[in-house]
Amino acid sequence: MNKSFLYFICMVSAMGGLLFGYDWVVIGGAKPFYEQFFAISDNPIMQGVAMTTALIGCLFGAMVAGVMADRFGRKPLLIISAVLFTVSAVATGLFNDFTMFNIARFIGGIGIGVASALAPMYIAEVSPADIRGRMVSLNQMTIVLGILSAQIVNMLLARDTSNADTQTWNLNWGWRWMFWAEALPAGLFLIMSFFIPESPVFTRLKAERQRNTAIEDTHTNDKAGLKDLFQKKYAHLLTLGLVIAVFQQWCGTNVIFNYAQEIFVGAGFDVDGMFINIVITGIANVLFTFVALYTVEKWGRRTLMLIGAGGLGLVYLVLGSCYALHTTGFLMVALVVTAISCYAMTLGPVTWVLLAEIFPDRIRGIAMAVCTFALWTGCCTLTFSFPSMNAALGSSGSFWIYSAICFCAFIYLMKHCPETRGKELKEE
Repeated sequence: MNKSFLYFICMVSAMGGLLFGYDWVVIGGAKPFYEQFFAISDNPIMQGVAMTTALIGCLFGAMVAGVMADRFGRKPLLIISAVLFTVSAVATGLFNDFTMFNIARFIGGIGIGVASALAPMYIAEVSPADIRGRMVSLNQMTIVLGILSAQIVNMLLARDTSNADTQTWNLNWGWRWMFWAEALPAGLFLIMSFFIPESPVFTRLKAERQRNTAIEDTHTNDKAGLKDLFQKKYAHLLTLGLVIAVFQQWCGTNVIFNYAQEIFVGAGFDVDGMFINIVITGIANVLFTFVALYTVEKWGRRTLMLIGAGGLGLVYLVLGSCYALHTTGFLMVALVVTAISCYAMTLGPVTWVLLAEIFPDRIRGIAMAVCTFALWTGCCTLTFSFPSMNAALGSSGSFWIYSAICFCAFIYLMKHCPETRGKELKEE
């Protein structure tokens, strides 16, 4: 395959990651305004519903993605995810009813779930082994670019919140445009998805099924299902995949994106300072994801996972101690940026690379779906637990718990994580 065309189809597929990142983070900037618009500022339950509706959609999308991708192919599912992103972007900002707002968010969440499972798998299946890690990491690059885009759009639309006219505009229209801005890249993703080929792995498996299956048995062929995945011979791979997927969320870094307001206000910053610091973390996220594109092939997957687990464990230990000592100002921003940077060059991209590489061809679709479902379950539990944990233990206790999780994961990965750099994808 021509290398330029390879980069094109990988970048088109990775646009699902860009929309994943934007859709996932944009709600954090819109939160202060839509909560007032829908009169839920004093209703923690409804606030939680608004923040997690898309995550529930992610679970559903991830759950069906693997089975549908093995039945219908990778390309049709990417097109469907693009449609879902486009519909959600328009509808979320359009509705004045809180229930319809959440339905639109749920639709976008399904798109995230499908794209997060399919994009890295598709890229891994079309890429040569010697550059596969770098190509799959492009998906994470577009995720962080999507996150940064959402952070910048949120900041620009919400600037000068002390001005009464600006505040009124934000309450009525600003938060809507935060969501509507996603429609442009979503529409572009939809159009370009029609110009990429089907995965060669799916094409080969489909041909093999057609050769080995009698015409009358076409509906009972050997597509892998959960029963196949849970065979004893795959137990160690499935366990590793589930641990890696859940740990990427439970390491705690993503609470910085979802609860930036609480984290930076707790560190002594006002609302304007909060938005500026959020963009700073987004820039660090992008820069160190570029580092990952280089190091994932040079240093290997296992090394980067260990650096991520151990490094975050140390940073969170210090960060929790600073919260306990009521430290504020630049040092807190520096520690948060260090955590984001460590995550961006290790656990963020390498998790997706490993999940796309460790499973054999026959079960890769269903395995990616199960592991992505576990990842979003981890994200849901992280999102739900942080406010209660923060209220009960304070920011110091919360980050000490995340530190302990990181150190435990370091020990597990040291014992069980293989190195997959340069190895061909396994057929069985």
